[in-house]
Order: sequence, then C-alpha cells, then structure tokens
Amino acid sequence: MRVRKAVLPVAGLGTRFLPATKSIPKEMLTVVDRPLIQYAVDEARAAGIEEFIFVTGRGKGALEDHFDHAYELEDTLRNSGKDHLLRDLEGTVLEAGQVSYTRQQKPLGLGHAVWCARELVGNEPFAVMLVDDLIDGEVSAMKQLIDQAVKTEGNVLALMEVASEEIQKYGVIDPGIQDGRLTEIKGMVEKPSPDVAPSNLAVIGRYILLPDIFDHLGAHETGSGGEIQLTDAMDKMIGRTPFHGYRFEGERFDCGDKLGFLQANIALGLKRPELSTGLGEYIDRLGDRN
Repeated sequence: MRVRKAVLPVAGLGTRFLPATKSIPKEMLTVVDRPLIQYAVDEARAAGIEEFIFVTGRGKGALEDHFDHAYELEDTLRNSGKDHLLRDLEGTVLEAGQVSYTRQQKPLGLGHAVWCARELVGNEPFAVMLVDDLIDGEVSAMKQLIDQAVKTEGNVLALMEVASEEIQKYGVIDPGIQDGRLTEIKGMVEKPSPDVAPSNLAVIGRYILLPDIFDHLGAHETGSGGEIQLTDAMDKMIGRTPFHGYRFEGERFDCGDKLGFLQANIALGLKRPELSTGLGEYIDRLGDRN
C-alpha cells in the first residue's frame, strides 16, 4: 500500500471571495505569505507524495506559474545576495514530471473533478486534497492518513467532530468499531439535516482512496445539489473494500469561508517569530477597545 500521487481539485470559481477572485484563483489567496495551494503541496510532500495532479478550470494559469521557475526573479535575488528569499522561492518549484494538469470542463461536482484525473492516477491508491481545508499540525495530516491506509490496506478519510448546527455542511459518517482515533465507516450521508445525521463525525478535505472509486464515479450519477458527489461513490465502496476514518491531530481552518480564512492568517501569523509579538500586541489592543 504505497500512496505516491495526490489529486488536487482546483477548478472552482471562488465566488465567496469576490471581487478578490475575479482575476486571481482562490487557491492563490495568501495566508501570511504563502498561497493556500502551497500549504497543501507542502503537507503532501511531508507525507511522501511524489506526483501532483491538478484538476483545473479556466483562469488558473497562475497555479502553473507558481510551481514553475521564475528565472528573472531568481536571478535578481541571487545577484542581490538575498539568499534566504531565493531559498523560499526555490521551495515552491515542482520538478518536471512531478506535476500534471487536467481540465474539469464543466462544474459537475467534486466527484466529477476526481474522475477527471482517472487516467493520470492509473490503477493505484491515491490521495485527494481540498485546498480550502488548511490543516496545521506537528505531523502532516496527509501523512497521518497514509500511515493508517498502510495499516488498514484500504480507504481512509480525515474526520472531525462538528457542532450539530454545522452538520448539514458536510458529508457525515455512520461509525462502526473504533480503535483510538481510527473509526470503521459503515455508511456515509452527504449534507444531512442534524436530526437524521448518523453521527457528528464529518469528512474533511483529505482522502486516501483505492482506484475502485473510478468505477463508481464513471457512472456519473448525480446526488445532492444535482452534482456528482464523491461521498455517494465512496458509500458504494463500503463493505467491498476496507473503509475507515481518522480523527487527525492538528487544527483545521476552513479557508473557503472568510472567517476561517482570517482565523488562519491570525493563527499562523502568531506562530511566526518575526510577527508574533507585534501581531499579539495588536490583538490585545483590539480587545482593550472592546
């Protein structure tokens, strides 16, 4: 059970952040000084992921440029002796053959976006990462999932407990046998109302999936919202292949939401030695005003 490839669906329009995302992909919005997409890629790299498959749409050229060399800028930094900035820049480059791009030509849902990557994934287990979910932890959240996938030899999803009023925003699992943070998944429901939800354990944007998922996604059956739902395809695999969820260690920020995005900037800004003192003092002053 070796997971080498990660699929990153990045075709969304980012309408919740308009007008900022009118000309900038939402994945390029920065948390402190790094775009959201970089946090996801760095998390995957720390987990041993070797190949990155971006499922893009129109207007996403900035993503490709970000992971390529910027020769003029690199030369300027090198000639100016700004080696620390040059190292930061070089850390954004994905080498030739390590990254692929494919288009999701119609907005038919997350399941459809993952299906678009089928030929690039091939017949091997793979990761799916939703960039809007920024997870900050001592150990890469993706590494935590891969470790569990190796242990169970099956599908593993990232889980998080959510408040009842938040349940209808997520795919929710029907839990089975629990072993510490690892939970058997007996079923899944996409965006249920709180009164019928089988638990308060929601699926967060990190998945390790067996390639069997493409057989179900290929049927192009629509579900919630009239879209091809990844949750529905996964639900059909339960009972046929090992299926578990893992309550990851770390703090998750929903950066597809303005409040979550601001919280991520504050939390990660406070972890930067060069920013923490000034930012903390400013937050204290705001508290005093209120």
